[in-house]
Amino acid sequence: MFDLAANRLPVLRIRDFRVLLIERFLAPASFAFTQVGVSFAVLDRTKSTADLSYVLAIQILPMVLFSLIGGVFADRFRPQRVIVVANALIALCEGSLGILVLSNHDTLLLFLLLEFGTGTAMALFYPASQALLPKLVPEALLQEANAVSRLAMNTAMMAGAAVAGLVVAAAGPGWALAICGLGMSVTLPALMTIRAAANERESNPGMLRELMEGWDEFRSRTWLWATVLEYAVIMMCWYGAFATLGPAVAKSHLGGPFAWGLITASESVGLILGGIIALRFTPKRPMLFVVLVGAAIGVPILALSMLWPLWLICAGSLLVGIIMELMMVQWNLAMATRIPADCLARVSAYDALGTVMAMPVGALIAGPLSVSIGIAPTQFGAFALIVLAGAAPLFSREIRQDRGLISVPAEALPELASVASITVLPTEAALATAVREAERTPGEAAISSVA
Repeated sequence: MFDLAANRLPVLRIRDFRVLLIERFLAPASFAFTQVGVSFAVLDRTKSTADLSYVLAIQILPMVLFSLIGGVFADRFRPQRVIVVANALIALCEGSLGILVLSNHDTLLLFLLLEFGTGTAMALFYPASQALLPKLVPEALLQEANAVSRLAMNTAMMAGAAVAGLVVAAAGPGWALAICGLGMSVTLPALMTIRAAANERESNPGMLRELMEGWDEFRSRTWLWATVLEYAVIMMCWYGAFATLGPAVAKSHLGGPFAWGLITASESVGLILGGIIALRFTPKRPMLFVVLVGAAIGVPILALSMLWPLWLICAGSLLVGIIMELMMVQWNLAMATRIPADCLARVSAYDALGTVMAMPVGALIAGPLSVSIGIAPTQFGAFALIVLAGAAPLFSREIRQDRGLISVPAEALPELASVASITVLPTEAALATAVREAERTPGEAAISSVA
């Protein structure tokens, strides 16, 4: 069975990638338990949706405060070690919170403190995760590796959320939080065996200098900062008009929580289907594709504002999930192949910061605005703003004309006529060579070079 899968997906032959897949399944599946458990634990304890909003907000706050520092750490040290620290911190915070809930010693202050710790771990995790994958697989296999890893993560999150809901209903949120802590702990031994090296550097110039180096790399690429600005606006509108106001529409007009569950589940299924398609889907102009599909995020918002039938809203969410997963694979591939490896984590941190900062703003605007002018007009306005944001980067010639050719080792290039616009795919022999090179230890590589 494994040989059959490895023949179809050569990236699975790489030992360190297989180890990473274990983490990328167990960690999201485990974290899904806290996403369900925390909400119900807070509501059980305080009976206040306002308190819940404070807890969820303080989980996002460290992403704004510490993402850039996390990027510096991931470029300075081995990224897998940074992920170990992040996962261990989540295990400690969520496991401790589970014990407190089960022993009936939980308070709002403890929820806030421990979720701040979890948010700090998330700020450390994202840049390190972005920097690690390109260190484990050859460039010729990066698209396949990104698609497979994201497919594992999305499947794990959907399955974890479903099981977590059953656990909370049957045993209570405290057990869900405890399971999260245990699951995150299980990922640590596997991560410690990954052999990716730290970036080579003669000295560490200091935190501020390293942040400025990352900023220079970020702002020097129009395709990068223009797309990040686009998605900052889009995610601000989505978080306000869909994630914040969507449940209210479902409760009033679509049948309540069950309808909202169907809508969000449809998007999750779409993410999984998109991951499967992304294994072989390669747009000729990847950055143009990334920019254009951003407007699709507005479709479910428009559907809610116009009160489309539930099945049609679910179909729209399914389609958006597919498109967004295709977009994310191409975006991660562009980052990994166009940003120097020694600053990829810092640039990824600026990417995350630009998006995350806008999301709470969307919630703060959407709530009061919907009270003033109504939910439907607020959602329709958000849809219009998403469309405008998606059109703005098209003024960049760099984005419109980008062909996205990925450089691969010379032996991986077949004999071709000199046609610059053709996307080159590596041959099976070249892929096998690249896999063998990725599997070799540094000592074996040195012996080979001497020979």
